[in-house]
Amino acid sequence: MTTTLWILLGLGLLVILALAAYAAFLWWQVYDRHRKRRREIDAHNDNLYESIKLISMAMQQEQCELSEGCIRLTVLLDHLVMPEKADFPRRYPAIHDMHERIKHMPTHDARKAFPPQIIEDMDSEREGYEVEMAEDIQADVSQLLDWVRERQG
Repeated sequence: MTTTLWILLGLGLLVILALAAYAAFLWWQVYDRHRKRRREIDAHNDNLYESIKLISMAMQQEQCELSEGCIRLTVLLDHLVMPEKADFPRRYPAIHDMHERIKHMPTHDARKAFPPQIIEDMDSEREGYEVEMAEDIQADVSQLLDWVRERQG
């Protein structure tokens, strides 16, 4: 073999090694990003689990109205990042049913725009739902608390 051929083989080998090193570098970046994203998701979910647990316990101890708790829990469950489809409306039907029944009712500042009689009527409707659904909601809350405690380890 001639010297030129050896030089070309050496250069080819260097190019292959450089490309392999670059590929390894890119793979490490993807792996590292994935690991960081997983930690961010875990921290996000841990915060949500803690909030779900606190609201659920407040509902059990009657420190939080059932309707308000159902609204808050539904939103928190919707914000969980999970690899599998959780289907929370099927797992906790009473919580989601309450949310569906009252989600049209205004809250906070929007509530102030309504006349007092309409607000009283909405409150009466909401309180009626709470009485009607209390047992089923409490059962869902107990199951939800068990699920959150299991997830938290």
